Amino acid sequence: MDTAPSALGEEYENEPVPLSARKSLFSVSAVWVGFPMIMTSAVFAGIVVYNLGFGTGMAAILVGDLVLMAYVGTLSYLAGRSGKNFALTAADTFGTKGFRVVSAFLSALVIGWFAFQTGMVGSTLNLSMGWSAPWITLLAGVLFVALTFVGIRAISWIGVVASALFIPLGVVAVALAAADGGIGSALSYGGGAGAGAFSFGVAVTMVFACFADSGTMTADFTRWARNGKEGALAAFAAFPVAYFIAQLVGALVVALGAAAAADTAGGDFLHVLVSAGGILVPLAIVFVFVNLGSVCAHCLYNGAVGFGNITGKTMRQLTIVLGVVGTVAAVAGIWSYFATWLNILGVLVPPIGIVLILDQLVFAGRRVASGAGMYWKPFAAWAIGAGGALLTHFYAPQLSDAVVAMVVGGLAFTALAYLPVRAAQPVLVGETA
Repeated sequence: MDTAPSALGEEYENEPVPLSARKSLFSVSAVWVGFPMIMTSAVFAGIVVYNLGFGTGMAAILVGDLVLMAYVGTLSYLAGRSGKNFALTAADTFGTKGFRVVSAFLSALVIGWFAFQTGMVGSTLNLSMGWSAPWITLLAGVLFVALTFVGIRAISWIGVVASALFIPLGVVAVALAAADGGIGSALSYGGGAGAGAFSFGVAVTMVFACFADSGTMTADFTRWARNGKEGALAAFAAFPVAYFIAQLVGALVVALGAAAAADTAGGDFLHVLVSAGGILVPLAIVFVFVNLGSVCAHCLYNGAVGFGNITGKTMRQLTIVLGVVGTVAAVAGIWSYFATWLNILGVLVPPIGIVLILDQLVFAGRRVASGAGMYWKPFAAWAIGAGGALLTHFYAPQLSDAVVAMVVGGLAFTALAYLPVRAAQPVLVGETA
């Protein structure tokens, strides 16, 4: 039982959110909107444009956004309909014990992203202001843990503030970048990577993978929606709307030649604001903490809810433990290995969401609701989808790992769903006949 003060509110870690506690469409949308409208989205969009040029890069970004919209939107519909968080949803598909594997895997990944984003605060302010990266990272970690501890209401609030800051400052950064040649010059940008440029498929995977983990765990946020339709609409506000706004800013900063290091820092526009001086300097500093604080709070909340279901501890207890672990990892510099995280996400995560969607929406009538410890079909489809994506990564790099993972995993689960009923019986773990 949660021992936190009642004023902080119930988080319903181990049961569906009751209808009486559901929140408005605006409130749930605010939680998601502030997540993708962040500096990280601008960074990766800028890297895509640097490699592919403005026109082709924006096309890859749009494709990735549309795939995310369909993927996260459908999972959000299921969450709004049931009120269940990701772990409870996964238990229905993977089994009462099997869900622990899936939930632990994704929860660990989002804590890795918490470390990455927290470390990025220190790195960004070190690059722009010359401040000590380790100390700023430590300060950011403490602040983000405190914010997450408050719960879903605080995450909704910071999402609104982050969005309200991002849009005007992003517009100012683009205007400053276009001051010399005009914004039209961005359209003719052909990229700067040359022979080292990656493929269109890799770009789509990068766009998708940036939010593959928390997008798959969207139920932790959209379970608060009043119904499935509002859950899907809340996700739509994030993908593609909020995500694309952030990506467009980063893409324009690179295409206009204002990026400090387009190949690695992409569309990071903080230095553009700081270089202008005046009131933009303190605003830029506040912006970094609020903007990246929004995504860090989301990631830590995902991880705390996920591990809370596995361990039986409360969200707030796990927030402190995992927050400390993530902050230490950030100060140690683990955040800098983001490329590895993206590759793992693009290959291993997407089949999980597709299996959930097919099992609970398409093949719901063929499910065997026995309360078993573990069902083998979802795990088999997950493994087949991930295997197909790995082969694509090494032997067909022009394709998108993420898309292949979903298609192959989805086809595998569809085939398994039509096996004879007797073959569809679950594998029981820890139970006797």
